[in-house]
Amino acid sequence: MVETNYLPPLRVVHINNSDVRGGAAVAANRLNVALRNFGVDSSMLVQEAVSDAENIVQAGDGKLYKGKAFTRFVLERLTFLPYERNSVLRFAFSPANTGLDITKHPLVQEADIVHLHWINQGYLSLKSLKKLFDTGKPVVWTLHDMWPFTGGCHYSGTCLEFLERCSFCPYLRKPSKNDLSSRQFDLKKKLYRDVKLHPVACSKWLRALSSESSLFRNKEVSAIPNPIDVDVFKPLDRAECRKSLGLPQDKKLLLFGAANVNDMRKGARYLFEALNILIDSFPVFKEKVEVVVFGKMSQDTKAGIQLGIHNLKYVSNIEELVKIYNAADIFVLPSLQDNLPNTVMESMACGTPVVAFSTGGVPEMVKHLHTGFLAESKNALNLATGIYETIFLSDMEQMRKNAREKVLAEYTSDVVARQYVEVYEKLLGND
Repeated sequence: MVETNYLPPLRVVHINNSDVRGGAAVAANRLNVALRNFGVDSSMLVQEAVSDAENIVQAGDGKLYKGKAFTRFVLERLTFLPYERNSVLRFAFSPANTGLDITKHPLVQEADIVHLHWINQGYLSLKSLKKLFDTGKPVVWTLHDMWPFTGGCHYSGTCLEFLERCSFCPYLRKPSKNDLSSRQFDLKKKLYRDVKLHPVACSKWLRALSSESSLFRNKEVSAIPNPIDVDVFKPLDRAECRKSLGLPQDKKLLLFGAANVNDMRKGARYLFEALNILIDSFPVFKEKVEVVVFGKMSQDTKAGIQLGIHNLKYVSNIEELVKIYNAADIFVLPSLQDNLPNTVMESMACGTPVVAFSTGGVPEMVKHLHTGFLAESKNALNLATGIYETIFLSDMEQMRKNAREKVLAEYTSDVVARQYVEVYEKLLGND
């Protein structure tokens, strides 16, 4: 444990919707552990706690609390129904009109720093945020997506309205100059105005976007990556991992996965198109390559893969997840827009090269032809090229080594925790 300048230790409370469900939850949980190992009195206050770790606290207990939490989630969705463009985009926009007041919770009252993460789906509303800001406590906000500086969308795609003032939102049924996105944008602008708030983007890409937004233009925004435990996510014997998982030893295995594979932003259609290109161009490809998928996947999505497929569904066991990464020859990420994906970091930590679209924060992680292959976004042919070249033509052993070394240099728990402590110290005037 590394000693800090604080006696007693600096107290930080992380606010996130869940402790394990979703990429932001995983990242926030890992940061919480990293800070505790660094000597910070860190804890998580969540709407829904799944694990029973001592330093993770649910904001309430009992059936009544759970019932109210579910009601808040449903109300937030129901109030958005009249505005949503279609059901596919239902969770791409959060109105933040329903939430919980957590200011009286002991963890918040005792904290030196309130550290926000992903707070939607009925956990904190904009009114909840105002009450939290009114406590006067310094606030750090890790940006796991774009929602904190947009009028409501989590990823804006090609829309740049958030730079000045959201309006004509493509996620809404009736976009206009004064639509729901514009009204929520105005509320956020007023809310953030006089708050001691330090946003932290997980990638340099997101820092650039958030700094250009009129909501955060006058804030100092840092870029600090998510941490990963390299003693957990590490290279293992690939043959043994395949044997343990019941995967074939004589095939090249392509890994694809996400919490929700069906999410359009995850780009599954481009992967399937790329695989079909390879099958048509190289018939032997179908004989030598099979696909491993983890995460929620519909039957229609599964039917789009014309190769042997191993559907592992949702994987919650970390040891099993590490084996999956180690069993694969490559991990493919065809996301159309992403921040700093945990899956990429996990794969690289296990020494598995990544083939991905060059979008969002991914190029900060994957070095072209060094730790994987970066394809032009939405270009299935280029993605197909990357898959084929990486699996069959590259120096895989060297690429595996490079991937692991990249993670060890930039994403270990100590490296990330130290950067966050510097942010905390500055906010508290202890730098």
